[in-house]
Order: sequence, then C-alpha cells, then structure tokens
Amino acid sequence: MSDLVAALSRVPLFRELSPEELERLERISSLRSYGRKTAVFHEGTERETVYFVLRGLVKTYKTDEEGHEQIMNILKTGDLFPQTGFFDSAPYPSTAEAIVDTRLLSIPVHTFEQLILTVPAISIKLMRVMSGRIIDLQQRLHDFAGHDAAERVVLYLIKLALDYGRPDNTTEVPSVRIPIPLTNQELASAVGTTRETVNRLVSMLRKEGLIDSDRSGYTIFDKEKLLHRIRKDEH
Repeated sequence: MSDLVAALSRVPLFRELSPEELERLERISSLRSYGRKTAVFHEGTERETVYFVLRGLVKTYKTDEEGHEQIMNILKTGDLFPQTGFFDSAPYPSTAEAIVDTRLLSIPVHTFEQLILTVPAISIKLMRVMSGRIIDLQQRLHDFAGHDAAERVVLYLIKLALDYGRPDNTTEVPSVRIPIPLTNQELASAVGTTRETVNRLVSMLRKEGLIDSDRSGYTIFDKEKLLHRIRKDEH
C-alpha cells in the first residue's frame, strides 16, 4: 500500500471504499504541507480544490469590510473543507489557514464532484457531513443566544474542550487540555467580541483557578465550575 493510499484510507469519508476505489482516488489526489499561519486559500478566490486534514489543525474565517476576522470553524484530522458549494461555480466562502504545521490531502474540486456522482458511499457520507455542519451551526447560534460576550467565550472554550480536548495528567486535579494555539484575538473573533474583553476574562479565570493558557493552547481545570458561571446567570 502506497503512502497516499494509506492516507486516503484514514479519511472517514473514504473508509468503506474498496481497494479499487481507493486506487482510483489515489490517481486524482495529492499531499500538501502547510506551515503554521500559512493560508491554504483565500475567501473569494476561485474554488479549485477540496481538502482533507490528515494531520494538524486548520481554521476557516471570514473577513468583514473593516478587516476584522470571524472564525467559522476549526478543522481537525479527518475533516473535509470547504464543506459546501459543490456543483456550482461559487468562490471559496472563507479563508482557510493552518493553525499549526499541517498535512492535507487535496483533490481537484471538479474531479471530486464527479466522484460524488459515481460512488454512492461517498455521496451519502458527504450528505451526513453537511447535515452535521448545519446542526453544529444551529447549536452554536442557540448556545450563544441570550449570553453576553464573557459567557460566549466560556461556552466556546467548553465546546473546544468537548471537540478537541484530551485528559491532562500533568496537573494535580483531573483537567482537560485543548491543544489549539489560539490567540486572545482569535478567541474573540470566534465569539464576536473584542480582544480586551477576552484578555480581562482569561485573566479573571486564571485567578479563579479555572483555566490556564499558553502559546500551545488552553487547560481547563474544572469544567463543571466553568459551566456553573453560565448556569448561575440562567437561573
């Protein structure tokens, strides 16, 4: 098995494909590497390629007229992007940028569209991915509704912990490590607030012993106590 076929077989969308179908994919796929903070593509440019994350992390974001970013999604190993816009000529809907050193699988978009039409297993899984994305966006809107900026930051940290967190055994109490090196500005752009607000909140949560942060990510020391800040205000 070639390195490329091995990489393809690890992508959730392709796991049920036959060896013949994987070999067909191999002929139209390639591997690409991106350094930290390197753009994969820019919002508004011609949509030429579909990507799958093999290793690393990618953020997608939109930029408003004043140049402010709003993070749309953080993509991990196995994720596909962009997740929408197939079978039309729309440009990339957002900018994609590697958060850390990242390895991607790339397939030309028109070739991938033909693959969707001819391999039912892929088309069905793709519909599930897109449906899950819609549900995720709806849940995010629901979670953020009625909460102030500080509460939205807390909710977003909890979501990151659920989606990307892993146990941190280096601390005295059971903790969750979020290995995503987001700056306070990026965290602010993800929830629609200012960096100053995030600076104040992160400083406060550190003093309360609920979280810690460094250049490589965040640590949540007590998720329940962090959630209690939200629940307390809802009652």
